[in-house]
Amino acid sequence: MTQSALADSSRAIESLLAFWSEAGVETCVLDAPVDRTTPLAPPPKPAVLVQPQAGPKPAAATPEIGAALEEARALAAAAADLAALEAAIAAFEGCPLRHQGAQRSVFSRGPADAPVMVIGEGPGAEEDAQGAPFVGRAGKLLDQMLTAAGLQNRVFITNTVYWRPPGNRTPTHMEQAVCAPFLERTIQLVQPRLLLLVGGASAKFLLKKDEGILSLRGRWFEWSSQDGELVLPALPTLHPAFLLRQPAAKKRAWTDLLTLAERLDRQSRPA
Repeated sequence: MTQSALADSSRAIESLLAFWSEAGVETCVLDAPVDRTTPLAPPPKPAVLVQPQAGPKPAAATPEIGAALEEARALAAAAADLAALEAAIAAFEGCPLRHQGAQRSVFSRGPADAPVMVIGEGPGAEEDAQGAPFVGRAGKLLDQMLTAAGLQNRVFITNTVYWRPPGNRTPTHMEQAVCAPFLERTIQLVQPRLLLLVGGASAKFLLKKDEGILSLRGRWFEWSSQDGELVLPALPTLHPAFLLRQPAAKKRAWTDLLTLAERLDRQSRPA
């Protein structure tokens, strides 16, 4: 390249740099030009890490559901009275809840010849500590409502399961099913005239319904024993723990109790 050509090239470069400087360009990012029209190669796929397979899971600590049910049926059938039934429940190892932190089994409270059986879902922390159902804040509210409706000393109170679920969660259908023979035997021994099903888990399990408690409450259904020989009117209602969270719903639960009390009194009147 001649000296004249070099001079012309330098002036061209200076002119171009001056143009870009006036345009606001202050930094040169790359030393070499890049053809942006050339398709880029796809990035390499990340390496897949193969996790080692886990070893065999340990065997469950609780008995298989079928064997547990057979044991519960045998124990329940052998109980001649409520005291024997409570002892059988305390000795029963087949419910998984027994092995999940519960301190004791929680069976019942109330007169053994009560005309109404109140069936809740399961024990909470206070119930687990004291060994009786519905003795915490929700239980105190339930007692107040039952007294106001004229039902005090006329109810026998129990649950669908007899050990506290961890964290006071709702008992599962399987946990309720394992305990069902004990609950059915309780109903046979107490011989109530009416059932009050407290909370969605209790109502849905005992009535074999999929509807929520807000749909079931306040409506009469029939509960029947496994063999179909015992059939009782059953009224679902809201759980007092729900009423503590939603005080506005107390009116509906109160209406349910009045409905139950009216039917009970009607049955008690001489023909």
